[in-house]
Amino acid sequence: MSGFIYKPKTVMKWTLCLPLLFCIVHFSSTSFKLLVGLIPMTKCSVAPGEKLNLDNSADATLDLWSRADVQTCTSWNAPIIWDGMFDPDVFDQRHKQDQSTVALTVFAVGRYLDAYLGTFLNSSEQYFMVGLPVTFYVFTDVPEKVPNMKLAPQRSLKVIKVERHSRWQDISMMRMKTISDVIESDIRHHSTYVFCFDVDQVFTGRFGSEALGESVALLHAHYYRLPKFLFSYDYNPKSRAYMETGDFYYHAAVFGGTWQSVKAMADACYQSIMEDKQNNVEALWHDESHLNKYLWLHKPSRVLSPEYCWDRSIGYRKDIRVTRLIWAPKNYDTLRIS
Repeated sequence: MSGFIYKPKTVMKWTLCLPLLFCIVHFSSTSFKLLVGLIPMTKCSVAPGEKLNLDNSADATLDLWSRADVQTCTSWNAPIIWDGMFDPDVFDQRHKQDQSTVALTVFAVGRYLDAYLGTFLNSSEQYFMVGLPVTFYVFTDVPEKVPNMKLAPQRSLKVIKVERHSRWQDISMMRMKTISDVIESDIRHHSTYVFCFDVDQVFTGRFGSEALGESVALLHAHYYRLPKFLFSYDYNPKSRAYMETGDFYYHAAVFGGTWQSVKAMADACYQSIMEDKQNNVEALWHDESHLNKYLWLHKPSRVLSPEYCWDRSIGYRKDIRVTRLIWAPKNYDTLRIS
């Protein structure tokens, strides 16, 4: 008898390949991106009168029902921050009263420094946590090339020299240890919160105190409207980043929280990365895969909408009313070491 013969290994191979095939189609097809924008999002499950899990008293003023077009809270009652949900003045006043201070970390190694760092720093000074004390931590292999910045009062810049690894993948993954180390040696003595950014981005609008929370994750701009089976998790059971399912697909270009939470996050991801290395395994999307695994096991208290890291190549989306941070052009062929 002829016909289809079920082969578990074949099914597993397709399971592993499907998200990668989607990435190829999605990132290269304008029409497909437009169709994705029509996929409805899950709606907030918190009924009027019920309470969110609050990071601070200002969260009680969040209007979850002002944005009926998007998901404004998670299944564990954490807010998902969108334009129109919050009053910026309320959050700024609350964090000034709490004397909140913020550390921003960014890595600019190799050609990334010349290509992106100046624009990133200048735009962050203009839009990131304006009115709050901020310390910018720049990690680079060539400190002397970091551009001078004119900073507002209570804002400062620290440059820390780091090793330049032979592969860009190792630079990406090893940043977790570096972040943890500088939190322990410096940041925890001066800052309430830490935000970690990729350098190939540009601030274009307010990225303010409404983003501050105990543990903060970002919805990936290319996945936030997709069904979970298309999320690009690491489906390799040999990796510590292995996931069969999750809540959302988070983007490692932006994550943050209190210094305690970010240190715990960085330590856990670094430990998983090193265990994979010992087993000759490398997660599909490197530190991002490990970050997604961590945030699935340890739910973030706050989720940022794709407004907070938007890719303009996606094209028009009705739900993206403002862009606060955008992807810079990615010239990987010339920028990446290997």
